[in-house]
Amino acid sequence: MSEQSTLAAEIRDRAGKGAARAARREGRIPAVIYGGKKDPVTITILEKDLVKELHTGTFFSTVYQVEAGSVTEQALPREVQFHPVTDRPEHVDFLRIAKGATVAVEVTVHFINEDKSPGLKQGGVLNVVRHEVEINAPATSIPDEIVIDVSKYEIGDSIHISEVELPEGVTPTITDRDFTIATIAAPTVAKTEAEEDAEAEAEAEEREEEDKGED
Repeated sequence: MSEQSTLAAEIRDRAGKGAARAARREGRIPAVIYGGKKDPVTITILEKDLVKELHTGTFFSTVYQVEAGSVTEQALPREVQFHPVTDRPEHVDFLRIAKGATVAVEVTVHFINEDKSPGLKQGGVLNVVRHEVEINAPATSIPDEIVIDVSKYEIGDSIHISEVELPEGVTPTITDRDFTIATIAAPTVAKTEAEEDAEAEAEAEEREEEDKGED
């Protein structure tokens, strides 16, 4: 499970583009903490601290204790805006976490025991359809990753979410179908019908999610 980390911040008294640019010139990144039926709190974070956390690979699944003077908030990163040219972070949105809250987060999938899989030992290929899975999890115990044991799978097998042992209290956000996470593909260039269906399903879901984002 992701451990809670502390993130030092400063209250940002002034809003607006001018104040944001001034903060960035000082090596600080503007941010906001919102939600929880409370007023938003505008803050700044040291850019070097933010970059360090982004490089952990678990930034968006970590609940931070954000400390800004006398203000302390439990918050989950939701979005980071980057400069289109330099790719430097420019702004961060944090979601305030209430006690006992459940959150939806995307968690990386990690496969183990590939050397014990009959299908892979016969020359099959692990074809990953979903590198991340969106889950609902208690905010205080978000898993770092979803672990999938492939030791029993043969060539032609598909690994569905129903076969994955999720931590207690964790459920997939997609509940209307038993979606595919990976397949064990035959060692040929041609794809099986199951692989094509799985990839088509994943692509359709990605387009659906993008359409929702545009709305």
